[in-house]
Amino acid sequence: MKRVTFIHAADLHLDSPMTGLKHLPPAIFQKLQESTFAAFTKIVDSAISLAVDFVILAGDLFDGEDRSIRAQTRFRKEMERLEECGIPVFAVHGNHDHMEGSWVHMQMPDNVHIFSHEVEVVKHIAANGTSVHLYGFSYPKRHVAERMINQYTRKDGADLHIGILHGHFEGSSEHDQYAPFRLNDLLEKGFDYWALGHIHKREILYQQPPVIYPGNIQGRNRKETGPKGCYIVELDESGAKTEFLDAAAVIWEEAQIDASNSESFQDIYNVCKNLLEEKRKSSKGTILNMTINNVSLPVHEVKSIANGELLESLQEHEIEEETFVWISALTVNEQRMWNKEKLAHESDFFSELFKTADIFAEESKSALPLYEHPLARRYLKDLSIDEKRRIAEEAEELLVDLLYKGI
Repeated sequence: MKRVTFIHAADLHLDSPMTGLKHLPPAIFQKLQESTFAAFTKIVDSAISLAVDFVILAGDLFDGEDRSIRAQTRFRKEMERLEECGIPVFAVHGNHDHMEGSWVHMQMPDNVHIFSHEVEVVKHIAANGTSVHLYGFSYPKRHVAERMINQYTRKDGADLHIGILHGHFEGSSEHDQYAPFRLNDLLEKGFDYWALGHIHKREILYQQPPVIYPGNIQGRNRKETGPKGCYIVELDESGAKTEFLDAAAVIWEEAQIDASNSESFQDIYNVCKNLLEEKRKSSKGTILNMTINNVSLPVHEVKSIANGELLESLQEHEIEEETFVWISALTVNEQRMWNKEKLAHESDFFSELFKTADIFAEESKSALPLYEHPLARRYLKDLSIDEKRRIAEEAEELLVDLLYKGI
């Protein structure tokens, strides 16, 4: 049976500047800066160890149109490693690393084929004699609004057909809508596999024939959570077997902690430390956004959490850890210890407080003192009903919490 094995990766974003993360400790920030390169090296390691027939890179190889020398040099080094093992690479440029940008051109090894700015077909014959037609194009400019899928046409003369497309699936709301396509647009082409790129979230749009977004190879911010990497594909005339390979050097995650059974600051600290040690078992760096729910401690202990002391304690030794678990954000949600309806029924004071908050939320003009200031009010827009309601609810909760806890 005619068969090929290949790796499908996309959105490498090599040398991503990791914008907005310079506040991280230098050692962790440096590991993040190296993470896209480390992830790509792992993918190349896998291609070599598995002796795949070829590698597909479906766009945005570089993070910017200027293609830094550092990024090109590191990319070329990995291409040379694949060339030494006789593994060809078929790549397209996407909207981030389009062909119109200005950069110092570094020649790639002979095993690398970069598709031109028009849809073209390249034939590859594997060592076992299986012939493959690969179809693709590189972005000639950053904004490609055309339905480039209309230019893909199956060409006879090959055992298998693979489409490479860096574009926007019209059933998704994520990312810029470049080179848009519908699922039926792909399926009607009669290809055996669609290697997609552009969307950073891993997603299989269709099983057979496979239509796959592998996602980016390395998360770069708190929105790009979970495992990141590529797909290893074994493709023949009857279908495909796919396996996801986790390649990220640093992983972004979100974690929720239930503190309803914690009776002290120490209890919550212990729960958090246990979570960090569990995350450390992944053997890679982790950046964590943590939320602690149902906190019902004495006020002075809650303050020790809210003022950053808990966060500082948890971060204290992570800088020295090779497999760090760094908490970048800590949110605390207190458990309400009172019932609004019950308090209003039992106390005239609380009943009046709640009525006053309701009146504030419904008034056509704001009752905030700042809005009465003759100069300030000239520069302030009227609050919306939702904004006033939110302010009233926050003030109401703050007052009742303080009074209920005896402060």
